[in-house]
Amino acid sequence: MEHPIKPQETLNNQVVLNTKRSLWKEIYKNRALYLFISPFYILFIVFGLFPIIFSLYLSFQKWDGIGQMEFVGLKQFKYLISDSMFWQAVGNTFIIWFISTIPMLCGALVIAFLLNAPFVRAKGFYRSAYFITNVTSIVAVTIIFKSIFGNQYGLLNYILTIIGLEPVKWLDSTFLVKVVIASMVVWRWTGYNAIIYLAGLQAIPTDLYEAAKIDGANTRQQFFYITIPLLRPVILFTILMTTIGSMQLFTEPQVLLGNTGGVGGAGMTITLYMYKQGFVDNQFGYAAVVSWALFVIIALFSLLNWKIFDKAGAR
Repeated sequence: MEHPIKPQETLNNQVVLNTKRSLWKEIYKNRALYLFISPFYILFIVFGLFPIIFSLYLSFQKWDGIGQMEFVGLKQFKYLISDSMFWQAVGNTFIIWFISTIPMLCGALVIAFLLNAPFVRAKGFYRSAYFITNVTSIVAVTIIFKSIFGNQYGLLNYILTIIGLEPVKWLDSTFLVKVVIASMVVWRWTGYNAIIYLAGLQAIPTDLYEAAKIDGANTRQQFFYITIPLLRPVILFTILMTTIGSMQLFTEPQVLLGNTGGVGGAGMTITLYMYKQGFVDNQFGYAAVVSWALFVIIALFSLLNWKIFDKAGAR
């Protein structure tokens, strides 16, 4: 026996139908405006949303990029857990992140504090000079750093031999090669973060510094008791962005060391490993699995950074 439709349910259905009709009328009425903004959404769907969905689908397939796809389910995810090379890439990435992030953000904060000081002249020039490192070609920077840290004919080893020291094989050491990659990250991103910190410093009221001077606070005390606490949201932003960027490090190790990651894979990062699996070994399904693992790592590590920094600021 069929139940009769209740009056309230009929009314709700009619409201929904009327809302949809009015929505389509508004879209048709403003079709010219939607036409102007449609390129962004079309490009986002084609180059943003579709690759994400396809990579998720691809992670359950075994595919060499040419032949027929073979559904393997969760086998590639299970293999990832036991893949020693992947976990080595994860460890390399975290080590590079650690030895690059601390000096980079500390140096950027000091530079921003000095640029914001009233006694500094030609501030516009210094801002441009520090920021230009970020817009320089990464490939060109990597080639220059490769010539500086070269094992045989590097500029740094030449200076060491002049002062009577033994040359160092930077690119043949499992640890020093990470230092070389980290130095490139520091050189490139310190100025960028300094500009962000400078914008945050300029938003701090000058009355606080003037009141601190009247109370007898010196520059160091102003820096640690006024600047750092009020700049905490900006510092958190730079930490999160640096974390995301460091986890996706690719060009520096790839140009410096090639697709193998150097001696013993010491310079193999997660993104470089993903690239190697997809475009060198033609294992596109497994490369998609690595990409989703990278997404999870970035999300969890960013959340951890945010929680730690938020608790430290609340104390």
